[in-house]
Amino acid sequence: MTSLPSSIDVAIVGAGSAGIAAATRLKQAGVSALMIEARDRVGGRAHTIPAAGDVIDLGCEWLHSADKNVLVAVAEQHGFTIDKGTPGWSGPASVGLPSRDHAEYRKALEDFFDAVEEAAATGKDRAASELLPRNSRWEMLLRAVATYYSGTELENISIIDFDNYEDTRVNWTVREGYGAMITGAAKGLPVAFNCAVSRIDHSGKVAKLETQRGTIEAKAVIVCVPTPLIAEGTIRFDPALPDKQAAAAGLPLGVANKIFFEIDGDFSYPRGHFYGATDRLETISFDLFPRGRRMLSGFFGGAFARDLEKGGAAAAEAEARRQIAAMLGADSNKHLRFLRTTAWYSDPFARGGYSSALPGHVGDRKKLAAPVDGRLFFAGEACSENFFSTTHGAWETGLKAAADYLKAAKR
Repeated sequence: MTSLPSSIDVAIVGAGSAGIAAATRLKQAGVSALMIEARDRVGGRAHTIPAAGDVIDLGCEWLHSADKNVLVAVAEQHGFTIDKGTPGWSGPASVGLPSRDHAEYRKALEDFFDAVEEAAATGKDRAASELLPRNSRWEMLLRAVATYYSGTELENISIIDFDNYEDTRVNWTVREGYGAMITGAAKGLPVAFNCAVSRIDHSGKVAKLETQRGTIEAKAVIVCVPTPLIAEGTIRFDPALPDKQAAAAGLPLGVANKIFFEIDGDFSYPRGHFYGATDRLETISFDLFPRGRRMLSGFFGGAFARDLEKGGAAAAEAEARRQIAAMLGADSNKHLRFLRTTAWYSDPFARGGYSSALPGHVGDRKKLAAPVDGRLFFAGEACSENFFSTTHGAWETGLKAAADYLKAAKR
């Protein structure tokens, strides 16, 4: 949209998965709605780019719980290809973890999950780190893996929130890219780009949104932005919404970054998954030839990811190459051409990867999602009580926010 309208029925702040879902539902209902997006693209933390004659997903990549995931149907509806292949990280390591050790590690991981589930059932919340097996040779790897699925360390994770997450352990991908699929789902929906919202005045009969491209009035607003933008006041509400800020602060975004290399030449190393180390927290999870592509991709999270971001792409590449050489030998790096690394924590419109509830803050998801005065609605992965940290969780909350608006508008 080249010009910003002066008024709209519903303003949707953010054109990520939640915003696109809300806009889709409102369009079906014949409601005039506009997504207001700070970036120059839709998708938010779902972003596919071309690379090495193929594509890579810089953010969201996996259709988690794919056998129940609402976005599988969305992908098929828009003509995208579902790849039902098994992810490398779900099976034995190709190098560095012999079969016997891998089986022992997997048992330690399942025992930890069982301990969390049992403790969460008591209703007494605490940090997931308290359930780690003591004096286990796998403690550091268990801690590292937690930074992949939660983006943060176990000390920052509520066991009740963690246990609330529903996972069927069926994981598929979109051949053309997850971000490309989300972008495709937004086709035909109105959106104003490069239009960051700084203030939402909801003191009068209509809400007024102050943006970098001017002010727009709306009968209702659906806010679909990452929690740090609310918690830190990047988007200011007038009158203030201290309960929303507090809830958002209780659901901080962890950091999960990726690094990609193109494989060239005669690369004869074992295909599959391996860790850069198994005895320390600062380790990268690698995939060789993921889904048959001539690439090596790496995944790393938590404080380790934040620290590497400070050094820029060069620091991430150097650390990845060091870990690769340690596991595959120095010659392996001769066949790897650096492509890209991500820096989601430094991204001003994301400020991280995905949310986890701090210990004692499991109720903040419901608080964040609750409508205000029938005119302000909230959506996004952090608002999902069972599918947080996922794109389909965000999508479902966007549909719900739109449905809540439609119900309120009939009153």
